[in-house]
Amino acid sequence: MSIDRQQYSLRGCTWGVALASLSLLSARAEAALDLSNMSIEQLAQIEVTSVSKTAQPLSDAPAAIYVITHEDVIRSGATSVPEMLRLAPNLQVAQINASRHAISARGFNGGAADKLLVLVDGRSIYTPFSSGVNWDLQEVPPENIERIEVVSGPGGTLWGANAVNGVINIITRKSSDTQGATVELGGGNTEIRGRLQYGGKIADDLSYRAYVGGFKHWDKNADGTGANARDAWDKVQGGFRVDWEPASDLITVQGDIYDGSEQQLSTVDEAISGRNLLARWTHAMDGGSSLQVQAYYDHINVSVPRSFANRLDTYDIQAQHNFSLGDHQIVWGGGYRVLSDDFPTVLSAGQQVQFVPQSRTFKLWNLFLQDSFSLTDKLKLIAGIKIEDEPYTGVEFMPNARLAWAVTDTSLLWFAASRAVRVPSRLDRDVTQRTGSILTITGGNMQPVKVTAYELGYRAQPLANLSFSISTFYNVYPNLRSAEPTNGNFPLFFGNGMEGETYGVEFWANYSVTDWWRLTGGANWLHKDLRFKPGNLGVGGLQIAGNDPKYQLSLRSAMDLGRSVTLNLDLRRIGALPAPPSPAYVELGARIAWAASDKLDISVTGSNLLHAYHTEFGTIANTLQVGPVGVRIRRSVFVATRWKF
Repeated sequence: MSIDRQQYSLRGCTWGVALASLSLLSARAEAALDLSNMSIEQLAQIEVTSVSKTAQPLSDAPAAIYVITHEDVIRSGATSVPEMLRLAPNLQVAQINASRHAISARGFNGGAADKLLVLVDGRSIYTPFSSGVNWDLQEVPPENIERIEVVSGPGGTLWGANAVNGVINIITRKSSDTQGATVELGGGNTEIRGRLQYGGKIADDLSYRAYVGGFKHWDKNADGTGANARDAWDKVQGGFRVDWEPASDLITVQGDIYDGSEQQLSTVDEAISGRNLLARWTHAMDGGSSLQVQAYYDHINVSVPRSFANRLDTYDIQAQHNFSLGDHQIVWGGGYRVLSDDFPTVLSAGQQVQFVPQSRTFKLWNLFLQDSFSLTDKLKLIAGIKIEDEPYTGVEFMPNARLAWAVTDTSLLWFAASRAVRVPSRLDRDVTQRTGSILTITGGNMQPVKVTAYELGYRAQPLANLSFSISTFYNVYPNLRSAEPTNGNFPLFFGNGMEGETYGVEFWANYSVTDWWRLTGGANWLHKDLRFKPGNLGVGGLQIAGNDPKYQLSLRSAMDLGRSVTLNLDLRRIGALPAPPSPAYVELGARIAWAASDKLDISVTGSNLLHAYHTEFGTIANTLQVGPVGVRIRRSVFVATRWKF
């Protein structure tokens, strides 16, 4: 059986791209370009904020953090956030169908993976339905992304609950960096897209941008039998951003609104819509101190007529203060959030699924404090704690300690010990299901899933044209989610009857072969040692904990060919998945782009070029699986044009 948002039942173009690539590679470059206009040294100095909530060079960040730059996003040809996240070697990304993805870090992946916290400009996109992310509702225009910071490992001390195995922080560009008019049009064998954006200035310190765009993805994928997967979907979205920078302040107001539909295998189309509005004030003070206050509102509405509906409103306000006290760099702050949702009764295939109560309003607060100070000239200690009031279970404490040793001017050895929690969701606590007259699932008393994590990492730049990062981790989970029978029979409820450990290694490197050719490689290996606690009946098996490959490998090549042509190749090898079963696979992506002029770009992007169809997340339902059944993903080619005025 499976659980889906719609049905809560617990239950040829390869040769064309290749020929074009060979043609471009055989041409003599008229003038070599500096790839991305950034050297390896400059990439190491990119400022990141996700590790300490303060700006610091990537080379100094004591965590397993990978940065997807604006240039990476554009050169990849990725049009959706999940496809952009494939660029991070410390994430597991699997496409389930045209609109759904399974994304996680360090294991426990699935259609409703619940141990990864995701932010868009500080706005959490977590849903209390499953404690996961609805990836189909997230749309950020590639042109507007400044960078994506991907931290694998707990981040609860600064970011709160659900930052158990990682944090993704999507940061968009200021409106002053996206001036002028841009028109983008594209199409291929699986989808068409278009977007219009305009950025301007009202005054020297007051800028804005606005955009509107949409896409239509056809149902070109296949199910396990080879039949049409019926997973077409479409979406229209618009948004704006205004930045005002008077003196020592930055005031930002931004928002989005969207509407779309998703084809379903056995029901009428699912309607999706939503809107969000965010305001943020950042004030720089003397001595490098700063104060930031942010508030946002987020609304989503998902429904299948006569079957299912989910409405969620989120209100959030948070503040943080960064300051120095002697040799101590201190960041502290807090926040308050209200979530109000509504789940009407679901009727499907003779089953009745209810959330009891149908509607809930959660109110939660948090306080955090982190201190960074030097023990010696080369050794720094970072320690902090977060106190958070959780919706069902009350106050939780999430401490963290990190040691950073600057071995040389270009290398950093770090160690971290952390504790984080994943709070129960509505699915864990409030769901009930009847099949005919039999009560098969009832609400339980599941407690927060906890992890104690130990990490050791090393980041270095041994050569001017080479940098790498390697990290190892050992995570202890004493109370993972499990399905429990009532007196050995129905109804089932969700509890904490599983435990175990995971450990693994993550590695990535950047190598500039020349000033016009860069290689990026990544690899990770994961081992899970999970088991049910003594006396537990093990309903559903260990597969309820997620579906993860033991390893994955990636290699990206980025070339500047001549004055106006770029070529990107992206090769990945993903290990087999156990349940639902999915074989190991190798796939290739490619993008060729031609800057015809200062104002016009033309590109061809090919995805999944090695196979007509391939599977990334199985094609059969898994016991107690959350989310839709996987499909066979079709090879695609997409031709795009972009005009700037």
